[in-house]
Amino acid sequence: MDPSPFRSWRYDRRPELFEGGELNGRLRDGCCPQQHSGHPHFPGSRLTHNPALSARVAEAPSPKGFKTLSSAFPSAFPHALTGYGWDEDRQNEFTRHRDAGLIPARIVAVDRGQADVITEHGPLRADTTAVASPDDPAQAPCTGDWAGLRPGDQPAIVELLPRRTAIVRSSVSRRAQGQVLAANVDTVAIVVSLEIAVDLGRIERQLALAWESGARPVVVLTKADQVADPGIVETETAEVADAAPGVDVIAVSATTGEGLEAATAVLTGTVVLIGTSGAGKSTLGNALLGDERLATGAVRAQDGKGRHTTVRRELLALPGGGVLIDTPGLRGVGLWDAAEGLQHTFAEIQELAQECRFGDCVHETEPGCAVLAAIEDGTLPRRRLDSYRKLRRENEWIAARTDARLRAERAGRWKTIAKAQRQAYKLRGGRDR
Repeated sequence: MDPSPFRSWRYDRRPELFEGGELNGRLRDGCCPQQHSGHPHFPGSRLTHNPALSARVAEAPSPKGFKTLSSAFPSAFPHALTGYGWDEDRQNEFTRHRDAGLIPARIVAVDRGQADVITEHGPLRADTTAVASPDDPAQAPCTGDWAGLRPGDQPAIVELLPRRTAIVRSSVSRRAQGQVLAANVDTVAIVVSLEIAVDLGRIERQLALAWESGARPVVVLTKADQVADPGIVETETAEVADAAPGVDVIAVSATTGEGLEAATAVLTGTVVLIGTSGAGKSTLGNALLGDERLATGAVRAQDGKGRHTTVRRELLALPGGGVLIDTPGLRGVGLWDAAEGLQHTFAEIQELAQECRFGDCVHETEPGCAVLAAIEDGTLPRRRLDSYRKLRRENEWIAARTDARLRAERAGRWKTIAKAQRQAYKLRGGRDR
């Protein structure tokens, strides 16, 4: 492990430490002079421990108006947040916010202008008014966001740090806007129940969102114990793997423990669970957490659908490191600016398209089309091409709607500016042109 996140620097220049005109101190690089359970110790090349000097430092009073680094910055590196994903890059990024008196916090859950957050000092409830974004939901605070929190009697989130990744779907409102499901995610677990027929088209849709987010997708097929024939589980797993090139596909059973060890090995960092209601997200989450932390419910036998036992997105620490974000069931997953995600999801079609005779081939009736040739010889299933076309049309449609909305908003702003200018002319006695 790289020791740099745990490294602190101290150079004590108190007058009491000078002897004979020279500094009788040490430049120390490391977390602490002595190992103890509370702080990992990564010794530096110049780290030494001088008991006599340490005693004199402890007894020597600080000169008037002098602050040591430890008192000026009580938490140079928030070790308590490393398990939640805080790292050296975040530390450097947060410098200007710390200078402004803020402390780092990760948003656990958001609810009506308030947010539950975790800080180096423990959990807090904070106001989110300063970072609210009613006009653009994609910029609003979300579970998984890192934030700058102003501590005090009324803690408030006043800054949001840039997101490294974000799962964004099309908003359910009529406006062409994106909605962030989770932020700063490392692994997206697409949870699918084997209790009912697997919908490959839905999986491909969710894969496009996951790839577009910048995170790594994993497909987890749950309730393997509910399938009487193990051969069916193997067949379903193989079919999903064919529809998810480059993605780990794991069949698990939270009841018997089958596949959980493999799932734990690949679900690393900040993990978000997405899928329909009744897919077994919360049950899988409890198995990963090692405790019944998430509410679960029964599903209807006829269609495998369940009630929304998870009513909000929530972030929980995993026992082996990393964090888990559970999400409510997704009835519909609209694409949002997912062109790159589609390219990853249908990677084999993208590769075949490079061999088409014409560069603008749309793979319909063109001569020399490598994609159609692959369908003819059975290399590429027709279903895959149909799914790709459907999702690409949807993505292009939402992109066109977004462009139209932005054009309308820009036109509205110019109308407001022009109106204000005309009123200013009139107030000055000028002529309205």
